[in-house]
Amino acid sequence: MNKKNKILKGFLPFIIVFFASAIAINEALPKGKGKVIDSDSSATLDYNEQTHLVFMREEEKLARDVYIVLGTLYPDSTVFGNIDDSEQRHTNAVRDLLLKYGVEDPSTNDNVGVFTGEQFGWYFTEKFNELTALAQNSEFDAYMVGALIEELDMHDINLCPKVIVETEKKIRSEDDCGRQYTDNPDVDRLLSSLFEGSESHLRAYVENIEKITGEGTYEAQHLTQEQVDTILGR
Repeated sequence: MNKKNKILKGFLPFIIVFFASAIAINEALPKGKGKVIDSDSSATLDYNEQTHLVFMREEEKLARDVYIVLGTLYPDSTVFGNIDDSEQRHTNAVRDLLLKYGVEDPSTNDNVGVFTGEQFGWYFTEKFNELTALAQNSEFDAYMVGALIEELDMHDINLCPKVIVETEKKIRSEDDCGRQYTDNPDVDRLLSSLFEGSESHLRAYVENIEKITGEGTYEAQHLTQEQVDTILGR
């Protein structure tokens, strides 16, 4: 949106018009596009927080994309379609926070299975191909893939994902990013919301898994069994 300046006579009228125009432009910005930090905010993102959010933007898209494919493979199962809608909201929420803090969005192509991030696009492309291939074996395997994604997601929300530690020289351990690391209130609220969503999604997938294997039979795939049992209320 271009700002139209008016040349007026006198110093005071110019100041009034300038600030009125600035307020109007800020209010007219569409949600999630061009959003800026409030002028009275002192919160910032350090390198670790930025890197983690860039990763999470594409990890949430990965979940959405895989579930879209699984919903196509198994159209009679509604769980994939319901959860891919939630993952769309999640990846949008991460995108909006990146934009708020002036961090470049790594995702420039919204097509299913396309990951454009310079740092981690290759990783998510590999994961997408791997997970969708596993899910093609059976509907049961598709539920297991869904549960695995949610376990991975919860780990990666709380702590630095393994691939970040392995590829980023400035980030040396899993304690150096994630929800347990950040002191930024915006980031903490977002990651807490994402974590709660993943807990709910895991419960939904386990419910479908145990309709096949029997109640209480699900075994953790990435988190500890104790962590999974706590999430499942066991």
